This record gives sequence, C-alpha cells and structure tokens, in this order.
Amino acid sequence: MTFVDILDFAGVALFAATGALVASRKELDIVAFLFFAVVTATGGGTVRDLILDTPVFWLADHSYVLISVAVAVGVYFFAHLIEYRYGTLLWLDAVALSAFSVLGAEKGLMLTGSPIVAVLSGTMTAALGGIIRDVIAGEPTVVSRKEIYITAAALGAGAFTLLVGLGLGTTLAALIGVCTAFVIRGGGLAFGWSLPPYRTRPGRPV
Repeated sequence: MTFVDILDFAGVALFAATGALVASRKELDIVAFLFFAVVTATGGGTVRDLILDTPVFWLADHSYVLISVAVAVGVYFFAHLIEYRYGTLLWLDAVALSAFSVLGAEKGLMLTGSPIVAVLSGTMTAALGGIIRDVIAGEPTVVSRKEIYITAAALGAGAFTLLVGLGLGTTLAALIGVCTAFVIRGGGLAFGWSLPPYRTRPGRPV
C-alpha cells in the first residue's frame, strides 16, 4: 500500500468522523450518523469524478462506504467520551482537508496531465465534502466563516502539483502538500488567520 493509498483511506475515515460528530451534536439517530458520515466522506470525491468524467470512486470500491459506516457506528457509541466535540470536528476536518487536497490533485493530474485541473480537482475534493455536510446540517458553511479553508486546500493541491512537476517523488510531494494545507488551515483555527475581507466603499458618483 502506497502513502497515497494510506492518505485516501485516512481522509475518508476522518471526514466520516466529522460528519458523524455533526449528527452527535444535533442528537440524531444512528441512520443520520450513517448518512452524514457517508455524504461527508464521499461528497467531494463524487463531484470530482463526475466532473472528470471518470467512474465514481466508491462505486468501484465499496471499502470507502464500509469505512464510513464503521466510523459512524464508532462515533455513535463513543462520541460522548469526547469532551469538546466541535473543536475535535474542526481539527479532524483540517487533517481530512489536507489529505484530500493532495488526493484530488493526484487524481486530476493522473487523468488529465493538466496542473490547473489538478489544483481545481484537489480543491474540490477537499472542500466540498465539508460544505455539503454543513449545508445539510443547517450550519454556517466553512465558506461563510472567516477562517482560511478553501485557500488551504488550493495551496496544498498546488504545492503537490508543483513539486511533482519539478520531478519530486509522489510520496514526498504528497507529504509536503498535506503539511502545507494543514499548517495553513491549522493557523486559521489556532490563530484566526484569514484573507483580507472586502470592505464596502462609496460608489462612483452618478
């Protein structure tokens, strides 16, 4: 099993955990735990594969769904042991985001050979699962909050794509890409890093 394969399954498990934790915070039933876990873990990759016109990954390999289900059941029985579930959710999401930014970029690059497609593919894979989760849960999405999120995914995917283009090995490039995304997203969570927001200015005179 390669490092990218490990990232793949770890990212699915972590995103599934964040979906299940949302269900736990809302005190929902086991079916909701399963639904949120699977949708969060597979949502970004599903949209990516549809856009890239390639077979959807979890249809070809059911282990992704099975991992999500197993994680959801585990969270259902043990979430009460986590003292600060929202903080745990955010940090698990940050790790999953970092892993999926590289995984999506690797798949986009492999299928098309285009660095631009690779970066966009990595960004979509990393960000859309969390966005879909928050929309379904009726919570403010990560896009509407000021912390850096999509930017972290894009930079992680970009770092991986650039390093592979420069001839660096896939494993090392993937590790650097994951670390890049995590440091940036982690900085947003720990220190409130954000991009300068748009400020309303007086319009032009008529």
